[in-house]
Amino acid sequence: MGRENQTWMCEFILLGLSSAWETQVFLFVLFLAMYLVTVLGNFLIFLLIRLDSRLNTPMYFFLGVLSFVDICYTNSTVPQMLVHFLSARKSIPFHSCVLQLCVSLAMGSMEFFLLGAMAYDCYVPVCHPLHYTLIMHGGLCLGLAAGCLVAGFSNSLMETITTFQFPLCHNVINHFACETLAVLRLACVDVSFNKAMVAISGFLVILLPCSLVLFSYARIVATILRIPFAQGRRKAFGTCASHLTVVCMCFGATMFTYMRPVGGSSVEQEKMVALFYAVVTPMLNPLIYSPRNNHVQSVLQRVLEKFSEKG
Repeated sequence: MGRENQTWMCEFILLGLSSAWETQVFLFVLFLAMYLVTVLGNFLIFLLIRLDSRLNTPMYFFLGVLSFVDICYTNSTVPQMLVHFLSARKSIPFHSCVLQLCVSLAMGSMEFFLLGAMAYDCYVPVCHPLHYTLIMHGGLCLGLAAGCLVAGFSNSLMETITTFQFPLCHNVINHFACETLAVLRLACVDVSFNKAMVAISGFLVILLPCSLVLFSYARIVATILRIPFAQGRRKAFGTCASHLTVVCMCFGATMFTYMRPVGGSSVEQEKMVALFYAVVTPMLNPLIYSPRNNHVQSVLQRVLEKFSEKG
């Protein structure tokens, strides 16, 4: 029966965040504003890095890739959520649900690996300043970015196939998007194996980059503490403060969702954490990096001055 239902099922119904019309209108306005800030902020950083040759360094290269990943991740879920806020019937075709899960998992996984690569980029100039240009050359940066992409899509394909290989008892997803744990709850068979695969995926995608981040920052802190002057210590740590803030947000939210004990949080808590990671974190990334970065601010100022002169 399960296999027949899975073949017949052509769409899913998403319950979303609320069923009250007034609440949905409020959420639509709120998340539309956050979505515009996210897309415009990340696109602006990506564009500035591409326009100014002085930002052609490993740090800005990875920041540009991170902005591109955030744009892709946000567009995989938020536009549909906005449409559903104003829709009476919140449906999504089966194949669109599969594609959404695959893309969002790929972008989310790639971001974790990318944060690990960025941690290494923070480690090298602090601990090996004289060899920074030799170590972080263009080929290594491209290789790390490509490795993050391959790792992200490999994990996504594995988890997506594992999630949708079982028969489904119903098509109502208690979530605002097609998300692994929410889809797994639709199964009418034992999904212990699938949950084990999610746990393994969580270990690879979260703990491995997190281990690289912890190792890098342990070495960074040890090096900074050996700097004799307080001003030198502040300057050295200031180069990594923005990245460390983003790392804490991303890894903390996802660890809470995927690496908690079974039954450790409710479905509504999972929604809130997923919403924070899907909407809030991509919006905050450019706001965290840009104010701390004098180079980005100066490039933006020069671009605005050029536009004002032309006007």
